[in-house]
Amino acid sequence: MTTSRTIGFIGTGIMGAPMAARLAHAGHQVLVWNRTKSKANRLESVGATIVEKPEEAVAESDVVIVMLSSGPVCDEMLLGPSGLLNAMQRDATLIVMSSIPVETARRQAEEAAKSQINYLDAPVSGGEQGAIDGTLAIMVGGDAVSFKAVEPILLSLGRPVHVGPAGSGELAKLANQMIVANTIATVAEAILLAEQGGANPERMLSALEGGFADSTILRIHGQRMIQENFIPGGPAKWQLKDTQTAMAFADTLHLKLPVSSLVNTLFEELVDQGDGELDHSALINQLRRRND
Repeated sequence: MTTSRTIGFIGTGIMGAPMAARLAHAGHQVLVWNRTKSKANRLESVGATIVEKPEEAVAESDVVIVMLSSGPVCDEMLLGPSGLLNAMQRDATLIVMSSIPVETARRQAEEAAKSQINYLDAPVSGGEQGAIDGTLAIMVGGDAVSFKAVEPILLSLGRPVHVGPAGSGELAKLANQMIVANTIATVAEAILLAEQGGANPERMLSALEGGFADSTILRIHGQRMIQENFIPGGPAKWQLKDTQTAMAFADTLHLKLPVSSLVNTLFEELVDQGDGELDHSALINQLRRRND
């Protein structure tokens, strides 16, 4: 049985809300803050406590989880004279589960250490449904002892794996997002090829099940592309944020990644066309435009 902990949870968007709900269901005392309070209020029904200020969520918490949209937003919330690092208890553990640049995670870890706060970067993959079901892939960077101390909490959310020192979780997430984005692009091209070549794309998906090409993206996003169902589980604008972050980090390593670079360009075009709020499987829209 998991020992009950006091957890401050910052950010209850598409992913954060079901994650916070799972922690409350697991018996933890969860103190929730979200910039738009109405998005957090629904969590009262599962036992979470909604607070007015972010400082109230962290001041008495031995674990703080941050699930915000980007590195700059996380920095704004955590660092500086009025940042949450100054409001947290010493020896508490900060778990940043947002997808942020590797360098940002490393810098935040250094600042946390100055305040005697344990830091883990722990981005996730699995989308909204994974957050609801508690089946997220959780890639964790930071101190191994700190990871072990909060592993039972993370197990309520999915499958946590300690990858290495601070920043390693974000690096693993970049690799994940490159694979996701590139696979979405390839699935979209395959569906276009089937359509234009005269095959039934739905029957094609069935025919590929169980083969080497089979994947979650092929089955789920392929179906979304065929049905043109682009209700966002993972918005295209956030996929672009991650592919741009990956390309920027690759540049610091002097790496040339031509496939990922092209896919990043396609997502840039998709967002520029106004489809950034759609699911990332809407990339097929941009490929259709290129072929008009």
